[in-house]
Amino acid sequence: MISREILPKALRLSKKRSGLGLDIVEVSRVKAVAGRSKRFLTRVFTADEIAYCQAKKNPWPHFAVRFAAKEAVWKALGDKALTLRDISVSRDKLGRPSALILGKKAPSLDLSLTHSRDYALAVAVSRGK
Repeated sequence: MISREILPKALRLSKKRSGLGLDIVEVSRVKAVAGRSKRFLTRVFTADEIAYCQAKKNPWPHFAVRFAAKEAVWKALGDKALTLRDISVSRDKLGRPSALILGKKAPSLDLSLTHSRDYALAVAVSRGK
């Protein structure tokens, strides 16, 4: 169990702050960066995200949309202490995406993802109360 003191501000304050994050990524750029830097995937994505994407016939749109999602969540939450690796994307049994912060479901956060062969887009909305 993670103590409240070390949780990112995003998880502690998410009920008090509303925010919107949007990001678009070119699939070819993610593929190119991964080709140049062997550590890119492990520095940005969790082991579960890497396994999910690599199980796909063409993993690059899936990596790109997760990268866009991390950026969108980061923007929506407004917590500069978060790293991209602190944010991960999971899917429920129906395939709906959700964001995890340090492995815990981010409360009051909606996430929508889409991708084509060339582009990936993510929108995150933090619903403050």
